[in-house]
Amino acid sequence: MVLAAVIIADYVKHLAGPWRTSYAVGVVLATYLNVFVLVAQLFKRIPVLFLLAPTQSEPPFALTQLLVMALFVWLGVVAVKGFRTGRSVL
Repeated sequence: MVLAAVIIADYVKHLAGPWRTSYAVGVVLATYLNVFVLVAQLFKRIPVLFLLAPTQSEPPFALTQLLVMALFVWLGVVAVKGFRTGRSVL
């Protein structure tokens, strides 16, 4: 669903008006979802991480996912602000 909105915003609406924001949010959200799955896989496959959170309901796993989410929220805000004005905010 997220990628469908991103594709529509880019190829159909050509990033016009509010579609620029939709595009920026969609790209960041799609990337976050991929990183969320990556972190879950890392906790399953790397022995040290597996020992810290064998069922993925322990605090180290939750804290890691929370930090990843906070990073992507910040990146999303920066992306939307920078993409609206057409200049780099970083």
